[in-house]
Amino acid sequence: MAPQNALIVRQAAGPDHAVVPYTAEDFSRPAQGPANPFKDEVNSLKRKNVLTGYAEETEHRGGVAEKQEAARIRAKRQKKGDATVAEGDNAYVGPWAKYKAVEYEDREDDGEELASDEEYEEVEEEEEVIESGAVVPAMPQALAKRKEAEELGAETSVFEGSEQYDYQGRTYMHIPQDLDIDLRREPGTAKNYVPKKMVHVWKSHTKPIIGLRFFPGSGHLMLSGSADTTVKIWDVYHQKELLRTYSGHNKALSDVTFNTSGTQFLSASYDRMMKLWDTETGQCINRFTTGKTPHVVRFNPDPEHSNEFLAGMSDKKIIQFDIRTREIVQEYDHHLAAINTITFVDENRRFMTTSDDKSLRAWDYNIPVPIKYIAEPHMYPMTRASAHPSGKYVAYQSSDNNIFVYGANDKFRQNRKKVFKGHNNAGYAIDVACSPDGQFVASGDSGGYVCFWDWKTCKMWHKMQASEGAVTCVEWHPQETSKVVTAGLDGAIKYWD
Repeated sequence: MAPQNALIVRQAAGPDHAVVPYTAEDFSRPAQGPANPFKDEVNSLKRKNVLTGYAEETEHRGGVAEKQEAARIRAKRQKKGDATVAEGDNAYVGPWAKYKAVEYEDREDDGEELASDEEYEEVEEEEEVIESGAVVPAMPQALAKRKEAEELGAETSVFEGSEQYDYQGRTYMHIPQDLDIDLRREPGTAKNYVPKKMVHVWKSHTKPIIGLRFFPGSGHLMLSGSADTTVKIWDVYHQKELLRTYSGHNKALSDVTFNTSGTQFLSASYDRMMKLWDTETGQCINRFTTGKTPHVVRFNPDPEHSNEFLAGMSDKKIIQFDIRTREIVQEYDHHLAAINTITFVDENRRFMTTSDDKSLRAWDYNIPVPIKYIAEPHMYPMTRASAHPSGKYVAYQSSDNNIFVYGANDKFRQNRKKVFKGHNNAGYAIDVACSPDGQFVASGDSGGYVCFWDWKTCKMWHKMQASEGAVTCVEWHPQETSKVVTAGLDGAIKYWD
């Protein structure tokens, strides 16, 4: 037994990591393992210029170093001068002192070859400073764009109907009253049915149709915009003829829309111009542009703001124009991609927009801050929209072959019970349209079909072949019970009943 005064020694704990002793002999041993078949034994030590092996040599142009040096060194400026001297040498220039630029000048002697270090000589030269108010000539690219814009101003309109005036001197703007249907009644009062057969075809456009719009309220006229740069207006009743052609764009159209009364309409084009036309005379009243491509244009249906319209642009902005002053009244710029749809809701006090950024936003009119922002990970871009006649919902054509319904009240939530499926819209922006009585939903199809769904049950009611190419435009007649007009890539406008 150990005495009481013995030293108690405990076993020390080992290190918590492995300790491998290395000596100089270990580092000087030859390399172990398989031999490298690509190793050059002769020149193995030729380029070992650093401790761990060798560093590769690279070549670069001298201009790279000069640019880097210029980026690091602040540009030289003239002296600020003496504040007591107004003119002459050492005059005060203060913050207006000019910069000095370093240039290189070739120096050659007759018959004598320069040495490598004598080829260039640094010359300090003052940069040319443009004084305030000086007129600078435009660049050739700017002149070409200006010339192109000036050529866009040649708007023409041709009447192509059989008679411009009837026996009482009335034009095609007069709503006909000799029909078996009252076109002056409130739209949606008659019950709608699904059409079964084609009753007429209008042909005049040479390229795909981009938009169809019936005359507001009565529907006795139809407006069509096409990729052939023209807008045409058609007679829906009587002779069903082409009445007038409006020409003034030099690129394909992107959208057309009537104002609330139908006396004027807007055409938007990929030539970055939006033009306001008189429906009756064909005169171009005003031109609007922001330098960007307009994708969608919509008049404000509210009588107090009937002189204003919204334009969804390719630069992520929604621009509010006044047609009387041609000025921009407001800008809404919270979207992150090009604008696709603009829909007025809540008695025209608000509007909803969708964009290629896969989001939906709701705005108060004249206030450029969204009151609702909807963006889910599973959402796709919504390319077309149609407000339900009840005013409570908006149907959106989604790029994932679905039609979704969102509320148009304060919450703007998606109605997950209403999803319309069974069609294909991949690769195209295809219209969706609600019937005037709100009972049916219609949509085109990339395979040439027209599809009809029941609004309450969301079941597909009917699907019929309308064209060989994609059907991109669908519109219900506001007064007829079962009349629908369709158009697409073939350029023909078809009327169904």
